[in-house]
Amino acid sequence: MAGSPGHEQDEEGFRDQMVRFHSYLHGGTSSLLSTIPTLIVFPVYKTVFRQQIHNTPVHQAVGQLLKEGPVKLYRGVAPPLLMRTLNGTLLFGLQDTLLRQLSLSSQNVIYTSALPALAGFGAGMVEAVVFTPFERIQNVLQNSQNDRHLPTMKSVLVSLKTHRPALGYYRAFLPITARNALGSSLYFGLKGPVCAVVEAQGLSPVVSSFVSGTLTSMAISMTLYPLSVLVANMQAKVGGEVKGVMACWRMLWESRQRSVALLYRGGSLVVLRSCITWGITTAIYDWQQKGSG
Repeated sequence: MAGSPGHEQDEEGFRDQMVRFHSYLHGGTSSLLSTIPTLIVFPVYKTVFRQQIHNTPVHQAVGQLLKEGPVKLYRGVAPPLLMRTLNGTLLFGLQDTLLRQLSLSSQNVIYTSALPALAGFGAGMVEAVVFTPFERIQNVLQNSQNDRHLPTMKSVLVSLKTHRPALGYYRAFLPITARNALGSSLYFGLKGPVCAVVEAQGLSPVVSSFVSGTLTSMAISMTLYPLSVLVANMQAKVGGEVKGVMACWRMLWESRQRSVALLYRGGSLVVLRSCITWGITTAIYDWQQKGSG
């Protein structure tokens, strides 16, 4: 019968599956569109990377890139472009899936308000498992010291394959997991409340989402920036003497003369990049979700 309970349940299940599919689709679409500013600001990212690795002032890092020329300027851009699209698909879709599963077993109002952050934490952990190899390849390609013996992406892939995972593709997996899980948890936990506060000031939903994404990503990127510096330094080289996370952190801290200011060198450029990419991504994703709701 068309109106039977079983038929209604089937329809409800189909609608639920479509909602979940939309989360993955919208996450991928919003991240894909944000690859345009990713291309534009890639020189900014590469400048930050040079500061993270070589502890150089911004003018010196820019001078190095100008000297190397436009061809090498975009060396290493393919992994972040691919990673941005796949990352949005997985991060937003998986967070929404986990959120729905967690909501089924939660009745407490206070606990429910923390569910987006908890689902984001889980999504961030899965994200680290999937995308650590992408980040590893990207950091090796961006390190100019590897240009001679690892000139192409294929040579990087072959070299990393000869090492066991913890030293090859999954080098710096622990700090990446900590950074991604905490960052995703804070992003999904804060962007909704921040968006509501901004929208209450009379701004449109799209502008509110953009401002929310910008402010949230700004706070997260600055808070977790030292972990990104640690990851970049751990992943930039292939082979040689290998040290653990704590030993690498001590070496990094000593190389920065135990100065927080030097540790955060390049941090202002990270804020600029995050404001552009995550502001746009958040605005597009929220607009799509509301349009399909």
